Amino acid sequence: MKVFYTSAECFPVAKVGGLADVVGSLPKYLKRIGVEASVIIPAYEMPWFEGKLYRVVHTGNFHLGEEYLYFEVRYFIDDILGFPFYTIYIPGKFNRYGVYADRDGNYFGDEIERHISFQRAFLSWVRDGNVLVDVIHCHDHHTGLIPFMMKYCYEFQSLNHIATVFTIHNERYQGSFGWSKQYLLPKFDNWKSGLLEWNNVINPLASAVRCVQSVTTVSPNYMKELMYESFGLEQLFRSEAWKCVGILNGIDNEVWDPATDPMVDFHLKKDFIQFKQKNKKIICDIAGLDPVLPLYGFIGRLVQEKGAEFIPGIIDNWMSYHGNANFIILGTGDKGIEASFRAIANRYPANVACMLAYNETMSHKIYAGSDFLLMPSRVEPCGLNQMFSMRYGTLPIVRSTGGLRDSVKDISEQGGVGIRFDQMDFDQMVHAVWRAKELYYQKEFKNECVKNAMSLDFSWDASAQRYKDIYVNIV
Repeated sequence: MKVFYTSAECFPVAKVGGLADVVGSLPKYLKRIGVEASVIIPAYEMPWFEGKLYRVVHTGNFHLGEEYLYFEVRYFIDDILGFPFYTIYIPGKFNRYGVYADRDGNYFGDEIERHISFQRAFLSWVRDGNVLVDVIHCHDHHTGLIPFMMKYCYEFQSLNHIATVFTIHNERYQGSFGWSKQYLLPKFDNWKSGLLEWNNVINPLASAVRCVQSVTTVSPNYMKELMYESFGLEQLFRSEAWKCVGILNGIDNEVWDPATDPMVDFHLKKDFIQFKQKNKKIICDIAGLDPVLPLYGFIGRLVQEKGAEFIPGIIDNWMSYHGNANFIILGTGDKGIEASFRAIANRYPANVACMLAYNETMSHKIYAGSDFLLMPSRVEPCGLNQMFSMRYGTLPIVRSTGGLRDSVKDISEQGGVGIRFDQMDFDQMVHAVWRAKELYYQKEFKNECVKNAMSLDFSWDASAQRYKDIYVNIV
């Protein structure tokens, strides 16, 4: 079976969030069970591309409004990611540094044109390049117009026999735009326009949900949540529930392996306690922190979606009343939230270390060396950080939302692996940090929880089989 993944991101080529991790790892696990999943993303000007060998397998042209665009499909030789990997080069659209924004975090401003040009170029290649494909699997709104164009746009109707799947990684971003930009799409019967529209605008995410044979989300609990809170799409998900299923994301156990991880200084052998102690001392030495105290880490985007704006206040509250913990922060995001983290690090330099940057190597060291990981997320469709942390014996502190509820069992339950709280409430968050501190000093119980966490299997194997079952059922 041949499946094509269309996406804006793919790890390690271009990563902003969890979308990249899924697209960059799931195809490898599908290959093991007889599914050839190829991936195609736009050709950005990013460091990964430097020195990589590719072959141009197709070229083409099309009109995007008044523009006449040229594109190249590039295949990267030797399947260096572990699966067939392609990019589409469109001069003037994607030959820039950054996926959605530049180095300074400024959005490019022509996202609609970029996304549509990528989708049209991809479909033009499939139509004209004799591409053999059984399923086209689209990810998030950036590729959400592909199913509609395949079914209803005249120039791509020869592709309407190909099955389609759509995965929602985050419904908050829907890619909506006004009908004044309909001219960017290929021609179609106007009476089909209802399949594009939601709340009087063109909504790529809603259109994909309507037009594909199967919709997946990245955790079962997140699928349930969309029925009741999905930024205006609640009725859509209820009406299309018959073809929607939540499949918990996995992680790439080959990349995230504490026994072999090249980004971690001390590898796991048999003694997980020594593994944690050694790596904690290493990260504390780097950050200038006391390894005797409990160490709370945060890794991710510093945005409200992640509850990041609460963390400086939590740290200040804790240090004011207790003063017996360390905090290490890694990430970038909202400039106001970044400023709050700088201020709290300056106030408590002996206990708080902030690295306001994206640093993959440092993230692995923090997962390996921290005692606890803070994830007070408002929204977390699946979440991968909690899986990474448990794989490395770091216990997650999470809000009970989305995939965090599916993957983290509270320490009050048999086989507990973390600490959960229910509401976006400051006092609940502080109480969760306090529970973690109490656990830290119950060494025997904490080690049991760490052992439980490290024994969990979050690999893609089970999830890959569920995706294969979907593909088989719709082809």
